[in-house]
Amino acid sequence: MTIAITGASGFIGRHLRKTWPVAWRSVPRDGASPALLEGADAVVHLAGEPVAQRWTAAAKRRIHDSRVEGTRKLIDAIAKCDARPKVLVSAAAIGLHGDRGDEWLDESASPATGFLADVSREWEAQASRAETFGVRVMKIRFGLVLGSDGGALAKMLPIFRLGLGGVLGTGDQWMSWIHIDDIAGMIRFAVENDGARGVWNGVSPNPVTNREFTRELAGTLRRPAFFPVPKFALRLGAGEMSQILLDSQRCAPKAVLAAGYRFLYPELGPALAAVLT
Repeated sequence: MTIAITGASGFIGRHLRKTWPVAWRSVPRDGASPALLEGADAVVHLAGEPVAQRWTAAAKRRIHDSRVEGTRKLIDAIAKCDARPKVLVSAAAIGLHGDRGDEWLDESASPATGFLADVSREWEAQASRAETFGVRVMKIRFGLVLGSDGGALAKMLPIFRLGLGGVLGTGDQWMSWIHIDDIAGMIRFAVENDGARGVWNGVSPNPVTNREFTRELAGTLRRPAFFPVPKFALRLGAGEMSQILLDSQRCAPKAVLAAGYRFLYPELGPALAAVLT
């Protein structure tokens, strides 16, 4: 099997290539060409400007264009292929849902409005265009992906290892997370199962509140976590981007479970232990 991949050098792309023994073709984020896609069995689309940065006007343009325009260019390149890939698996984001409190959100939940939600909606719409050209499309809305060598957890670890961790805001906001082995497994499952199409929530079946996440992470590291970060301090430090740390998204992977995927790490404690030991 030959798979064309965007975002090959990113956190998830590195892990996927390391753990899945297939032939890989790396596709530039902004320079997809039909030659790199021609004859590939599948395309895995992971590229995107990091969201975890201060949202200046320029940063917002990069976040938007890397996802929306980057995906548009990718689909345009697929359309020009004589031997098109059979399936596109595209990253998406649970940020589509915005701040939803204690509401359970499966794949049918309505989208919100706002910067990230609007980008997510446009991003998914561009990916769906591939269906016009006879390509099966699977969009996976990523939650917080847990791995030791990248992503949000890697940024948290130095602080928590010093015993300086704590809840963010009230700590009551829901965090929908997934172990990196499960997100990689879900991508592979989507490629290999011809009936998989539409949208999956790329999250574990057991989201936790930020307070619970903080306790589990500190406990796994055997460190205290007594330093809460109030909302105003987050906003001072990170500006508008801090909202994604405070938004509550209690997501359920209803569709992928119905499709038959079985999680390696459905519970947070074992997932953190596997990442950190």
